[in-house]
Amino acid sequence: MATITAANAVFMISVANLFDAPQQLQGFAADDIFSHALVAPVETLMGVDGILSGGWTPQPKVQTVALQADSPSNYFFDTWYAAQEQLREVYLAQAHITLSSIDRTFTCVQGFLTNYPPMADARRVLQPRRFTITWQSITGGPV
Repeated sequence: MATITAANAVFMISVANLFDAPQQLQGFAADDIFSHALVAPVETLMGVDGILSGGWTPQPKVQTVALQADSPSNYFFDTWYAAQEQLREVYLAQAHITLSSIDRTFTCVQGFLTNYPPMADARRVLQPRRFTITWQSITGGPV
């Protein structure tokens, strides 16, 4: 019987000229691996006569990756951020995500690190760190 578990998700990511070989992200947050902002692919405009017009517009795809405070993959994002700070320039990422429970793969192209938490929030236990990558495109297909 098939399931919809996310426990077997595989997230491979590379950053050109920094991590050229894809790195597998590990140590995801307990209740959150990654999430995506909604995409609004159509812009609409209502005329004063009540007629609605609309058109397709390209949109960035915003993804948040959540890692436990002790995840070894925090090093990947820390290094990416530090390199950008040092050079005062951006590095671009590419990713490939496999969700084998639903037989789908996703290719993420031209990604920018757009939000970076410098450290984990400290509560009773250290909280997950949430990194935001803004992609030019995310396309899905079968495994």
